Amino acid sequence: MRELAGKTAFVTGGASGIGFALGRAFAQAGMNVMLADVEADALAAAVESLSGLGPDVRGLACDVADPLSVERAAEASYAAFGHVHVVCNNAGVAAAGGIDNISLDNWRWVLDVNLMGVLHGIRTFLPHIRAHGEGGHFVNTASMAGMVSGMGFSPYAASKFAVVNMSEGLAMRLKPLGIGVTVLCPGFVRTRISDSGRNRPERYGPTQMPDPASPAGALTAQIAELVRSGLDPSDVAARVLAAIREDELYVFTHPQMRAELEARFAAILAAMDKAAAR
Repeated sequence: MRELAGKTAFVTGGASGIGFALGRAFAQAGMNVMLADVEADALAAAVESLSGLGPDVRGLACDVADPLSVERAAEASYAAFGHVHVVCNNAGVAAAGGIDNISLDNWRWVLDVNLMGVLHGIRTFLPHIRAHGEGGHFVNTASMAGMVSGMGFSPYAASKFAVVNMSEGLAMRLKPLGIGVTVLCPGFVRTRISDSGRNRPERYGPTQMPDPASPAGALTAQIAELVRSGLDPSDVAARVLAAIREDELYVFTHPQMRAELEARFAAILAAMDKAAAR
């Protein structure tokens, strides 16, 4: 999709962080933008700040963990703009992992948002994009945590590994249809992901933090600090727009993390060599 002007983008997690930066970049590119988020006040502020930047920027409440909520958001977007062309399944949360206190509530919440939320977006919008025949593109936000295992036993990392695989498989199926797929795998970006418990629904129980003295607690604190000093979300958004225009599957933002990838791939290839030798 080289020409974005006049098209429509739908962005989940659009009230802040990478989602907001994507909305701003799409508006500046001449697109209609629908921002979707569970955080009402932040969503209203985001829409107001982007007002006048593009042809039309609107917002609506959407809980990506709820397929009916995503379907309602899609119908509202069609009513507002007609066709939707770019779908950014970007909403994401993080919760403590580790092996000392394995919380089923943490795992269910993270997987429901980060994994099932992406699936709900694909399932809802794909028939529409195929039907209107004007081309389209899915952007699924994963993470470098979906490429390497430095976070250890983590619901966040597990969800992002799944999003990478989903995106690769989806791209294979959609390429013949003229629909693109990009999987965004950023490193540390200045977002509020470390504070995502602020939007945790009651059905998943209270936010559970690891003991600060535990390995999981130390890792949580380290990650929070790296996020605070991370890449500006606008830089990530610029790379995503370029990837949509060039139909690129992978977007990486931190090439300095290459060594971690190479170490993982080397271990996999070594195991394959062992299997071949046997």
